[in-house]
Amino acid sequence: MHGYFGAYGLVALLLVVGAVFVTVALTANRLLRPARPTPQKLLTYECGVDPVGGGWAQSYVRYYVFTFLYVVFAVDAVFLFPWATVFAAPGFGVATLVEMFVFLGFLAVGILYAWRKGVLSWA
Repeated sequence: MHGYFGAYGLVALLLVVGAVFVTVALTANRLLRPARPTPQKLLTYECGVDPVGGGWAQSYVRYYVFTFLYVVFAVDAVFLFPWATVFAAPGFGVATLVEMFVFLGFLAVGILYAWRKGVLSWA
């Protein structure tokens, strides 16, 4: 496997081998496992406590907003690391500094907006 497409062939081969391995393992598991369902085994398991009540529970949107904000700012932090390496390269100092301050300005406006809307308070 030489040449340009050789690397792609190797990746495809590894994907096929992995898929075959998973398929064989799951099929062997299904064929070799004991199948003795009882009413006790079919109950929903909740940390050793007998299930009580319905399966529906209301969750607050605020938690999802916090999660979304975390993901947004984590992705933004990922953009800061390449910037730091380019900033050290000769000839990119002022331009990358201005671009990063514009980027951080957008982040600051987003945080300020979320704070003013009351999204960042736990109460």
